[in-house]
Amino acid sequence: MRELRDPSALPEMRSALRTHRLGWFEVVMLAVFAAVYYLLPGYLPLATQVAIMIIFAISLDLALGYGGIETLGHAVFYGIGGYAAGFYALYVWQEPISGLLVAALVAGLFGVLSGIVVLRAKGLTLVMLTLACATMVHEFANSMRAITGGDDGLSGYRIDPVLGLFRFDLFGRTAYVYSVCVLIVVFLLARIVANSNFGLVARGIRSNSQRMQLLGVPVLNRLVLLYAVSGALAGIAGALSAQVTKLVGLNTLAFTLSGNVLIVLILGGIGRLYGAVIGSIVFVALSDRAAAIDPFNWLFILGGLIVLVVWLAPDGIVGRFSALTWQFRKQERKP
Repeated sequence: MRELRDPSALPEMRSALRTHRLGWFEVVMLAVFAAVYYLLPGYLPLATQVAIMIIFAISLDLALGYGGIETLGHAVFYGIGGYAAGFYALYVWQEPISGLLVAALVAGLFGVLSGIVVLRAKGLTLVMLTLACATMVHEFANSMRAITGGDDGLSGYRIDPVLGLFRFDLFGRTAYVYSVCVLIVVFLLARIVANSNFGLVARGIRSNSQRMQLLGVPVLNRLVLLYAVSGALAGIAGALSAQVTKLVGLNTLAFTLSGNVLIVLILGGIGRLYGAVIGSIVFVALSDRAAAIDPFNWLFILGGLIVLVVWLAPDGIVGRFSALTWQFRKQERKP
């Protein structure tokens, strides 16, 4: 395969084959999350949204960055997970962790059913099919006002304390710790998937799907499975948002959310799980600061900052950092 002959692909292959041990990046991020809890208690609600966005971005990165599944409708899984968690809490049980599992199951099942149809297409056709699928679900939720709440959103449900011990408080402490713990589990699961044989096959399909098919790989089945896993993780992000905010609105299914998470990956770096983390932090922080500077024209400021970041780091922040690190090590080896 090309990846085995191309020297430029060796760093990616080493990353894929590495063990699942805790690296320096994970240690730093854990330290940052702990520091935010103790040093910036007033920003815990914002930090919770960052954690949820990271989970959502990781889910898209699995589909787009590792499988090459081009989509503009990934918010459909986020919204389905949110509504599933809301209905579960409203009519079945208010326990939060089981609500996450139900949301992941429902979103993953929708990924299988929709993936069988949309993943037969490629390129611009695939992009339009994913967007059409998300739009249909959005309009369905809007039309079923008696069930979903329509424009007003789904509300009126409560969430029990996490593990029966930790109640969701007004300051957002429990919500933050809960979201970060879920983020850690999702990140580790995504890294295991990305570094497994299945993840390597997905990368091969992204690089050359025809060659993988000639090698006997059932390409469509693998892509549908990856799409379902990605959708399940996105559903967890949507369920977290529903449990923390006690509200599920139509905005969870909107095209804007799909666009935002795509911008997150472009900022951080597509095909790198670390990129989802860095991109989410940068995007949410820039959005918050831009809105604080000019509440009326903050989107213009945000757009300019994003253009600047992309111009300076076309491969994403993580990609730029990796390139600089590689150049530095290369210079060190010179006599």
